[in-house]
Amino acid sequence: MQDFTGVPAVVDLAAMRDATLTLGGATSAINPQVPVDLVIDHSVMVDFFGKQDAFKRNVDLEYERNGERYTFLKWGQQAFDNFRVVPPGTGICHQVNLEYLAQTVWTKEIDGKTVAYPDTLVGTDSHTTMVNGLSVLGWGVGGIEAEAAMLGQPVTMLIPEVIGFRLMGRLPEGTTATDLVLTVTQMLRKKGVVGKFVEFFGPGLSHLSLEDQATIANMAPEYGATCGFFPIDNDTIAYLNASGREADRIALVEEYARAQGMWRSDDTPDPVFTDTLELDLATVVPSLAGPKRPQDRVALTEAKPEFAKAMETEFKAFGSKTRVAVANRNHDLGDGDVVIAAITSCTNTSNPSVLIAAGLVARKARERGLSVKPWVKTSLAPGSQVVTDYLEKAGLTPDLDAMGFNLVGYGCTTCIGNSGPLPEEISEAISKNNLVACSVLSGNRNFEGRVNPDVRANYLASPPLVVAYAIAGSMKIDLVKEPIGQDSDGKDVYLSEIWPTTAEIAALIRESVTRDMFMSRYGDVFKGDAGWQGIKVTGGDTYGWQEQSTYVQNPPYFEGITMEPEPVTDIANARILGLFLDSITTDHISPAGSFKANTPAGGYLTDRQVRPVDFNSYGSRRGNHE
Repeated sequence: MQDFTGVPAVVDLAAMRDATLTLGGATSAINPQVPVDLVIDHSVMVDFFGKQDAFKRNVDLEYERNGERYTFLKWGQQAFDNFRVVPPGTGICHQVNLEYLAQTVWTKEIDGKTVAYPDTLVGTDSHTTMVNGLSVLGWGVGGIEAEAAMLGQPVTMLIPEVIGFRLMGRLPEGTTATDLVLTVTQMLRKKGVVGKFVEFFGPGLSHLSLEDQATIANMAPEYGATCGFFPIDNDTIAYLNASGREADRIALVEEYARAQGMWRSDDTPDPVFTDTLELDLATVVPSLAGPKRPQDRVALTEAKPEFAKAMETEFKAFGSKTRVAVANRNHDLGDGDVVIAAITSCTNTSNPSVLIAAGLVARKARERGLSVKPWVKTSLAPGSQVVTDYLEKAGLTPDLDAMGFNLVGYGCTTCIGNSGPLPEEISEAISKNNLVACSVLSGNRNFEGRVNPDVRANYLASPPLVVAYAIAGSMKIDLVKEPIGQDSDGKDVYLSEIWPTTAEIAALIRESVTRDMFMSRYGDVFKGDAGWQGIKVTGGDTYGWQEQSTYVQNPPYFEGITMEPEPVTDIANARILGLFLDSITTDHISPAGSFKANTPAGGYLTDRQVRPVDFNSYGSRRGNHE
């Protein structure tokens, strides 16, 4: 679980304990019956950026804002069995799961015998699917389903259709796993796989790293499938070893998979599927997706004209606005300007190939005297502390820092809408002139209003392209044909001149990413930093609710509950609450990002003397049913 959805789940468990006690039962009856891990990753915001101390200042502010929520979770950690909390500042839940928590094959004792069985899970986040890249069957569920599973109830589902996705060939020079997943997302959305499993197969798998596969598995919600599964093969074993899993566990995974007929090799016969489609990896091209949906892939060669088209079709911004002055700054601003460039999200920060590529683009740009445009808010928020370890060892951290991509936190940040406010004068120029400002992020979702309230056009892209667009500063530039900038001698510099080769990237990965890094970072993963260790909680099996809290409230769901449930009765005179058109997203129903004072949520908090600076985010407030 992550903390936005995990806090309300633990609130419900705490409320169940109160209700059980009221009915004369034992609080011990309410305990998770299966292992539950909650990773605090959704709460860090990018308030500070572009400075060496940005990480520390953002973490300090995170604890200040979320102290009450974190105290509640730390209470839950000691109050409930089978419940562990990975403290803030560690990483993103899906990347932590991929790199450490997941085992691929589990064992347990039954009647004195050790029984092995496949690792499976459900999570309270849609991108739980990422772990299917490690051959662990899992997907996201709603809070009620998750709580039922925690309490030992089965997850019910219809037996799904399984769609086979055959991959052939290998990715061409200059392309990334991000380009591939955006292509897969476009294809599967067109195919229609909602409510279905997708399994990837074919000889192309042998030319994708496990991290590439995890990137594809991560975006299953975006291509509409329940999950996108990859079978166990040599890459699985290699990754388990590289990420520091125990040798006995790794041997068991291979032996079990071979014995059960679950092992994939190039000689394995193709499985039988409900339906199939295929992709030659050689046809993948550098791509983005946007401006509002992850399935709307745009080839990099078409990004400039497609944005011009979107200005009219998506934003109804006919004609060309002149650029406007920005108060107290020596630059202007216009439609199409990139105001946020974020290397973010477990989708991509779990993959060394694209992180190393981003660092190399930054290095080559720095060597040519290029810099990021002054109106761009830049950030680097990895999903794991291992990322900063290998970037540092590769010598790329100074280059990323020089381009403004300083570490801002370990967590979801911009991907979940925690991009933090834009500089006030930039925000004011956008709102006063109704500009169509843009973001480019290495995330998995770009729904309207998700990334930042001031940003209307959002494009998903690989980390190296994020760096490139930060330098270009605009979506109105053709990065294939036009110069990205001028060097210190005034000579035009093109993206192709600063783009690393596959061989360069692979060499740095071999030199810089080590097993010891994973073992060191995850050796004491539940301990937390000084901020977490300093949180004091009282013991006890029940939680001490605070009536004045705007974060955590005892929900009324169990008021008047009896030992025997009331009989089911008919529902009469029910009415439709809303009738909507297509492409309604979860963000439209229950947004997770920031909000302003003129919203209903803002009014609620203002009435309770909460200052706008302390609003935090929608997601952080989900522990309060009001």
